[in-house]
Amino acid sequence: MRKLIFLIVTLPLLVKAQPQYKSQVWSPDQGDGTYINPVINADYSDPDVCVGPSGEDYYMTASSFNCVPGLPILHSKDLVNWEIIGYALKSLYTGDAELEQHFSTPQHGNGVWAPSIRYHNGEYYIYWGDPDFGVYMVKTKDPAGEWEYPVCVIKGQGYIDTTPLWDDDGRCYLVNGWANSRSKFASVLTVRELSADGTKAIGQPVIVFDGNGTENRTCEGPKFYKRDGWFWIMCPAGGVPTGFQLAMRSKSPYGPYEHKIVLAQGKTNINGPHQGGWVHTKYGEDWFLHFQDKEAYGRVVHLNPVDWSTGWPIMGKKGEPVTTWQKPKSSSSVVVNPVENDEFNTPTIGKQWQWHANYDEKFGVPTAFGTFRIYTYKLSQNWKNFWEVPNLLLQKTPADAFTVTTKIRMTSKADGQFGGLIMMGLDYSALVVRRMGQTFQLVQMTCKAADKGIPQTEEIITTLKPTAVDKIDYKPGIHEDIYLRLKVNDSKVSFSYSQNGKQFTDCGQTFQMKEGKWIGAKFGYIAAESDPKCDRGWVDADWIRVTK
Repeated sequence: MRKLIFLIVTLPLLVKAQPQYKSQVWSPDQGDGTYINPVINADYSDPDVCVGPSGEDYYMTASSFNCVPGLPILHSKDLVNWEIIGYALKSLYTGDAELEQHFSTPQHGNGVWAPSIRYHNGEYYIYWGDPDFGVYMVKTKDPAGEWEYPVCVIKGQGYIDTTPLWDDDGRCYLVNGWANSRSKFASVLTVRELSADGTKAIGQPVIVFDGNGTENRTCEGPKFYKRDGWFWIMCPAGGVPTGFQLAMRSKSPYGPYEHKIVLAQGKTNINGPHQGGWVHTKYGEDWFLHFQDKEAYGRVVHLNPVDWSTGWPIMGKKGEPVTTWQKPKSSSSVVVNPVENDEFNTPTIGKQWQWHANYDEKFGVPTAFGTFRIYTYKLSQNWKNFWEVPNLLLQKTPADAFTVTTKIRMTSKADGQFGGLIMMGLDYSALVVRRMGQTFQLVQMTCKAADKGIPQTEEIITTLKPTAVDKIDYKPGIHEDIYLRLKVNDSKVSFSYSQNGKQFTDCGQTFQMKEGKWIGAKFGYIAAESDPKCDRGWVDADWIRVTK
């Protein structure tokens, strides 16, 4: 009741102003003019960055694949402190009914691959390749606001990792890589001309770089730039965890290009440093944001200085990635990180959350009671594990070690309905409460190789009496109020629970995290059932907090 009164009094203020968030588990700003990598210790794979007209606002986007909303937009004043300000895609793909339906079920690893973000003629553009459907673009005048519906620039299969370049004469060119899984060839980059407004191809593709049969195999993820009369393509090669960053230059967008390795692991412990975006600041500095593959944690974001004194963009410290460095020059000293906690006290949930497929209101909705409600998903009759569940409400892991605690109420209208906390990937483990008769069971549900259709296993931990029972209802429900917790350390997950929020009891088996399909493992909420006829149950999430 106290939370409800607080909501009624403060809701208008909460909607208008949200405080800047500082993480308890990872903040790269050292407070002494230096930073530590990664600047975002979360899975923002294939990051790209641009600077707005003020020269003080940097915007980043990253691959989002099948997760919705898609194309996260992050903002920074100094390239070190980042916050999530929104998404460019509400769904995949708004305006195309057939594709919206296609992405209404989980399409793991498909969808939005390696986007690029650019500012041109007063508007922000994002281009990406969907390997199954073609090259897409969205644009806006305000990256924190609404983005227009996506436009299909090139229809077809195999196109990935696309970047536009508007030349000084107004002509527009596009570079892209190719997905071997669809085109049956890879390790080549092609350039073609687009219309001046960037909405359609008007030229034929030309292969400008071929890494086949060389150390530059798996060249992909190209970014296109112009500097001092040279056309530059910067791209990764050599594989994801083992690769390096190439820079190549030519006096023509169509090449030929000479190339050089400008960033590699060397003697550091930062593997595969590559694929990202170069930015030149108003203070005359040059920086490169890129990812490092950390397996179960996903591909996290690093920041490295860039030295052009040799005529080539040598990154890091003499071509090797840095762990700590002086922060970029900036007029801002604000420390802020991507949000992790959510009190569920406003009509919109935190910007960290994504579903595993296009959103349906039957997945879940905010309430006026200071909770977010997730309805039980109706599993198919022959279900084996949660790989098919679209209403997983998940967020990225924020650090190598952290603790997640949530307070929930499970409301069940029928036997077998369950809900709780999950760490999801190719393998997953969840701690849930499940109705059995007039009681609840606390159950750990675990699956290895979920993507292969392997059935999950279950361990019943204890039986719980309902904390409340409906007395007046045509289909009375029973309720379980409980605190669930997961701890992560060295990519291992342990669970515990509490009925009073003070004393927690360890339970279940330790779980080894596993990345998802092209994404890191993610944690959040699961609610499901296998009875196709009964009324849905639900989980009311009161709050979720990430701590050390």
